[in-house]
Amino acid sequence: MAVTGALTVEIWHNPRCTTSRKTLDLLRAHGIEPEIRLYLQDPPDRAELRAVLEKLGRPAADLLRWKEPEVPAGLTRASGEEAILDALVAHPRLIERPVVIHGDAARIGRPPETVLSIL
Repeated sequence: MAVTGALTVEIWHNPRCTTSRKTLDLLRAHGIEPEIRLYLQDPPDRAELRAVLEKLGRPAADLLRWKEPEVPAGLTRASGEEAILDALVAHPRLIERPVVIHGDAARIGRPPETVLSIL
């Protein structure tokens, strides 16, 4: 991970996503060159997803892109953490992007400026 002060910055990035590119550009504009994780090529495992959810302070449902065709039939926000994590592990494309991680905090960069609160 890239280091800012004593902490590191990582972005789960999809270069095809406009918002992800804008978030990366915003970090760079603030003098931060994060470690870039192309999460579609290097998907997080269940433990990493749980750790990020803890840093986000949000439920797994908030990390899932609900309008994507890979969302399993019958899966809803009420399906529970484990079922949603199953979907995220099986289909990394369902992970909301970008995710920026800095120390013990993380933010989903929607809108991109959201990530500035953890830097």
